[in-house]
Amino acid sequence: MNKFDVLRVQKADLLALQEISRQTFFDTFGEVNTNEDMNHYLEVNLSMEQLTLEFCNPSTSFYFAKNCNEILAYIKLNEAKAQTEKRDIPSMEIERIYVRKEYQNRGVGQFLLDKSIQITKDKQLKLIWLGVWEQNVSAIRFYERNQFQLFGKHSFMLGTDEQIDLLMERHLDQ
Repeated sequence: MNKFDVLRVQKADLLALQEISRQTFFDTFGEVNTNEDMNHYLEVNLSMEQLTLEFCNPSTSFYFAKNCNEILAYIKLNEAKAQTEKRDIPSMEIERIYVRKEYQNRGVGQFLLDKSIQITKDKQLKLIWLGVWEQNVSAIRFYERNQFQLFGKHSFMLGTDEQIDLLMERHLDQ
């Protein structure tokens, strides 16, 4: 599998966005967190109301990676004040990049990361950055292979559990 399409999520796609958001988050973190914390996160942070609020923010955009009309993965990009951390230079945050379990290690994540970098360059922004859970070693290595470097940390609440995200960035040549 090496042919993917990237499509910007439209309002009519919000139910599909919620489905992939909830499924991929649960698949990624369900085994290493309590059911209570996972259920709280899914019900609050990935509710239809919350996703609609995020979708309607003009500084936020969502994209699906698809193959033959099947949604394989998605990304959420934030600019300006939509970013979860204030940055001193014009930048883009990848707040979410999730691939369905059955499509991991098939190039979909790399494809979406490359697309995110291209979108950032097209907007003439100088920096792309993200937060990744400090215990997600495979994701950290993936970003390091893609020239992202550690620049800080921040807290992330998963239900009642305070977790630490490593903040990683990549400066872009214009």
